[in-house]
Parts: sequence; structure tokens; C-alpha cells
Amino acid sequence: MRATERNNVTATGASVGTPLVFVHGFGCDQTMWRQVLPAFADRHRLIVYDLTGMGKSDLSAYVPNRYADLGAHAEDLLEILDELQLAEAVLIGHSIGATIALLAANRAPHLVSRLVMVSPTPSFLEDAEQGYAGGFSRADLEGLVGFLDENHLGWSAQMAPTIAGQPAGSEATEELTQSFCRTDPAIARHFGHVTFFADRRADFESAARPSLILHCDDDALVPMPVADWMREKVPGATLRVISATGHCPHMTVPDVVSAETRDYLGSG
Repeated sequence: MRATERNNVTATGASVGTPLVFVHGFGCDQTMWRQVLPAFADRHRLIVYDLTGMGKSDLSAYVPNRYADLGAHAEDLLEILDELQLAEAVLIGHSIGATIALLAANRAPHLVSRLVMVSPTPSFLEDAEQGYAGGFSRADLEGLVGFLDENHLGWSAQMAPTIAGQPAGSEATEELTQSFCRTDPAIARHFGHVTFFADRRADFESAARPSLILHCDDDALVPMPVADWMREKVPGATLRVISATGHCPHMTVPDVVSAETRDYLGSG
């Protein structure tokens, strides 16, 4: 099966212009970018897709042993770039999708010009020895993924307001809840472990392409010290702290994300 079929790739926007490839986060799918895409449709070729195991991707392709490392998702992304014959692409990723985009850029920098990372984190886990304030102790993360293991639907309903940074019943919270609930429970549990325990600080420190980092000033998952770490440690990074609550500004303040990205790309 071709990667474009496996990952439910959708191409819209201009027929010419720098391609923008959007990578969604855990428990989500390509539709989470829908409020951002119109701002770029007249000048860029827009590529959205579903991570293997998420959305309308081929769920049978999600082999746990292969996807136990985020590098497999990066390989999928590179396959998509190759099949679409894209070069000098801008990769725009949210949360763990930003990490996947960075890994892809590091592996094939000749295919990527720049990155836009929305609410990224190199690691959620605290590392006191290295002075890294990731936001969560190991016990915190074990409790978080343990809850996901035990009660997928309950986890989805309880965590969505925290991740969205919006009250229960709000549009963004409801969209996240439904997306989490639609995800295959076994895949959600597996990918949840991979996501929350990933430590890719070394990859961020060896970034091969320049990046824009968009960080919300009130993010329950990624504290400000992580943003400061990225500003200091990630080569070629430009940090922009935006006034927003939650971990999903592309859903809650899409106009701000679009404007910051346009300004960074020099396209408006």
C-alpha cells in the first residue's frame, strides 16, 4: 500500500508554492488543522494526513513493535514526501507531531526547509540531574498512562478539558473528546506510552533545520521552562510565546497560529 493511501493524505491549496505539510498530535487526526488551512490556501500547496493508527489511516498498518519508536512515524512522513515528490517542504507539527516532524527533518534535511512546531516538548519527564523541568515526574506519567490503560473513554473525557485549556462542553473540548474516543483503544494505549515517555532532547539539540516554536503561556502539559530550554538548546529556533490557555492553540486561537506562521514564512 502506498503511503498516501495508508495515511489518508489530502492535498489542497495552490498548485504551486512552498508545500506545507501538517502533522497532528496524539489521539487526533488531520481535521484538527481545518481552521488554520484557509490562511495559506492561496499561496501554498497544503498536505494533511493521519498518523498511522489515527483517524482514517489504515489501522492494520499499526504494528506495535514498529511504532514503539517515534522514528517509525518520521519514516512514514518521509515516505509521503517522497511519493508526492515534495522538496523544500515546511513541516508544521502539533505536540508529538512536532517531534515527528523534527525527526523527519533531521533524517532528510534536503527535503525540508523549515519547521513550525506548535506546543512541542522534547520530553514530558522531569530530569532533575540535568536541570530539565519537563512538567511531570515519572509517577505522574505512570498515573496518566495507567488511567488511559484502564479507562480509555474516562481518560478521554477527563483529559480533554485540560489539554484544550477550555471548559467541558466547549467546542474545542468536545472535538478533542470525540477524537480521543474514536481512536482504537489498543492503539491509543500503546501510542500514549510512546508519546508521554518519549525523550527526544538529543534530537531537538541536533535540529538540522530552523524552526518556529509556538508556546502557549498557560499550557498545563508543557510549562514555560520547557520553552526556555528549547530557546536555548534548539539550533535555529525562534520562540514565540502566545497568550493562550491550553495545549492546542491551532484549535482555540487558530488566527494567532496562522498569523505567527505567516509572519515566520514571510507570506503575509
